[in-house]
Amino acid sequence: MTTATRATRTPPATSTTALAKGSKPAPPASLPSLTGLRWVAALLVFGLHVNNFRYFDGTGGRVVTWAFGAGATGVSFFFVLSGFVLTWSARPGDRAPAFWRRRIARVLPVHLVTAAIALLMAFTLEHQSMPSLGQGLANVLLVHSWWRPWWQTLDPVSWSLACEAFFYALFPLLAVGLRRLGARGAAAVAGLSVLAVLAVAWVNAQHWLSQPIDSLPLARLPEFVLGVAVARLVLLDRWRGPGLEASLALAVIGYFLVPQVTTDYRATTCTVIGFALLIPAAAVADLRGLPSLWRGRRLVRLGELSFAFYMVHLLVLRAGTNVIGVKPRFGLTGGLAVTAVAFALSLGLSWLLYEAVEGPARRLLLRRRRSARTQPARQPA
Repeated sequence: MTTATRATRTPPATSTTALAKGSKPAPPASLPSLTGLRWVAALLVFGLHVNNFRYFDGTGGRVVTWAFGAGATGVSFFFVLSGFVLTWSARPGDRAPAFWRRRIARVLPVHLVTAAIALLMAFTLEHQSMPSLGQGLANVLLVHSWWRPWWQTLDPVSWSLACEAFFYALFPLLAVGLRRLGARGAAAVAGLSVLAVLAVAWVNAQHWLSQPIDSLPLARLPEFVLGVAVARLVLLDRWRGPGLEASLALAVIGYFLVPQVTTDYRATTCTVIGFALLIPAAAVADLRGLPSLWRGRRLVRLGELSFAFYMVHLLVLRAGTNVIGVKPRFGLTGGLAVTAVAFALSLGLSWLLYEAVEGPARRLLLRRRRSARTQPARQPA
């Protein structure tokens, strides 16, 4: 592992830590390694879609399938990571409306812009599907993943945002319950969450329902709760999992085990434990100043762009079908060239979305509320 920058970190708060009278709780310590890992997960999803669009033929195609055929598990990583980060950054005494307002400011602006781009593409380009009014409204409101025929409307990757919206709606209630749990209770919730992931995968494989349930927000909830539970263990300073190197090895083994099992939702059963170990291990490495490959400045910057990159990259690939055709199957050189162009365009657009939409819109939406809260009351006439 490369040597990471060391910095003084605020230790995790424990249930026995007492605050000085009248003092405010210290803000949660930053966890830059988790930001770097976000980029890796986004890159796995990008590679999956490059594989699905069949940019490569022959040996190149087989290598890309081997490397990125399990890239859909990157979304599972996002779900676990989301539960962890929200629990870690939860503010004491925070009210549900304030939490929801921050989450809306975080994800909705980029979602609306990419949905508008997808709609413009549907009107102007070939090989694009035109959504109905109901499908478009469901997408904008982030409820389209509840109905399988609509789950990939407009910007297809937004189905995971509909899952996240459901998680955000439940999180204040989950936080109240888990905040009262000790280490044993949190560990029990983590174990039950893993069992729930296995059970959902089994139900999905048996086709008990009329449609696959891998995009159903309720079916993906156990992954989110798993992240919440392991974050609780770290907050209590009771995490006893393997270190960063061992956790990464387990996650990689699970990832490459996927082709031996399946490429559908059951793939999650191969990676969920590795992800649930890797995320807290990276957090603990940051807290204790241990070496971490994922804490590098450039990787953290890419992690900051990862949400915008995730939201825009598939639109770039879909627009490219009007130039290079559908499933062109190039040789190795041609495939690498086209992939490099698609990646560069996606990364450039993600930087533009981050700098011009995501960051400014979040500051604007949250500033209005802060200014209203700090504005002095008007004196009566």
